[in-house]
Amino acid sequence: MLEINNLQVAYGSIKTLHGISLKVPAKSIVTLIGANGAGKSTTLRAISGLAKVRGGTVTYDGQNITNEPPHQIVSKGLCHVPEGRMVFANLTVKENLQMGAYLRRDKDGIAADLDYSFQVFPRLKERINQAAGTLSGGEQQMLAIARALMSKPRFLMLDEPSLGIAPILVRAIFDQIVAINKERGLTILLVEQNANLALAISHYGYVLETGKILLENESQKLREDPQVKEAYLGH
Repeated sequence: MLEINNLQVAYGSIKTLHGISLKVPAKSIVTLIGANGAGKSTTLRAISGLAKVRGGTVTYDGQNITNEPPHQIVSKGLCHVPEGRMVFANLTVKENLQMGAYLRRDKDGIAADLDYSFQVFPRLKERINQAAGTLSGGEQQMLAIARALMSKPRFLMLDEPSLGIAPILVRAIFDQIVAINKERGLTILLVEQNANLALAISHYGYVLETGKILLENESQKLREDPQVKEAYLGH
């Protein structure tokens, strides 16, 4: 569903991605793991049009979308939940979710997806009229994912969903990422510092190191790889 070929990105004169290539099959969960500064977030930003691609191509659903404007990419069903959640702090939970559906005109579908968001994350329903800025970090992460679901995506990119969240909520969020993938057939590309958790829920993984792909394999095999164990899994 998504293919990146020889992708190169630079910020000014500093190259952050040195020609990486990867594939995300439809209806799968693929994860990118690696240390801070490896280029994981930059990869997602390049795919979603937020970072300028200097070389290589991004192909989504058979179309070349390299350097297309972000709003056009979202309208094609590819949605990005950025690191740091970026909820609209002064708007309520409900208003944030409505913002997620701003490109849509199907009122019945929007209402159904609102119900689905509350089914996935019941805490959001309890806080429907609360300002998003007053939610805990974990609740804001739930809101950011639910807001993305409101755009009716077919492909979802999640950047560091466990960052700064209480462990009990991290488990709940990851369980729901798996459920969304299974129930909706949503293709997911996940960037995550918690390599153990990311490899536990994904089908395939890539290890990024200083803007290059160091290793790639089925997630279970990566979990058993001595190099990955030592560098990322704390074994």
